[in-house]
Amino acid sequence: MEHPMAGRSSRTNGAKVRFDADEAISHLRERDPKLGPLLDRIGTFRLKLDGTATPFAALCESIIYQQITGKAAASIAGRFRDRVGDGRFPPPERVLEAPDALLREVGLSRGKCAALRDLAAKSLDGTVPEMRRLRTMEDDVVVERLTQVRGIGRWTAEMFLIFRLGRPDVLPIHDYGVRKGFKVAFRTRELPKPETVARRGERWRPYRTVASWYLWRALD
Repeated sequence: MEHPMAGRSSRTNGAKVRFDADEAISHLRERDPKLGPLLDRIGTFRLKLDGTATPFAALCESIIYQQITGKAAASIAGRFRDRVGDGRFPPPERVLEAPDALLREVGLSRGKCAALRDLAAKSLDGTVPEMRRLRTMEDDVVVERLTQVRGIGRWTAEMFLIFRLGRPDVLPIHDYGVRKGFKVAFRTRELPKPETVARRGERWRPYRTVASWYLWRALD
């Protein structure tokens, strides 16, 4: 699975990451010279953060996009905003109040309806913290909190860490795009196992996010 923004810089109005990208790339070159050709080919690190206003809205979008094409998900997300949120992602209260029939009419599966309701409830009770608190939490704590929500697994939480919080040291070892990019970059015969990516990734700390971005872009 691959996040809709993974490896792309289409949201050029997004905020920039808060770490030094040049320092990160120098670190990767020094610690893993075999990454050098990929870094040279792709060029400037251009990851932009997702500007979605709230964690609830960002995670709503992530749930909607799961396991369907980007085009279909964008259509459903648009209807969800229009029908439930008056043109924008609705607040948690509105999702809890919305009839099942309305959520189904916009194109959500029963599983996604349940996941969005659980996300809404856990956003209201503080299980999913507000952004100002999330920014102060360690990566593992963010993952632990977010994965308490139905329909949000570790991969979705890692995408949130990368594309919403801009954390520098995240390596989504189960992401297909990262593994495929690893195969291209390191010329392995088979798609690498997650454990193989994790072992190599130890060289890239504390900038595994940057390495992940370049591995995604290896497929361009």
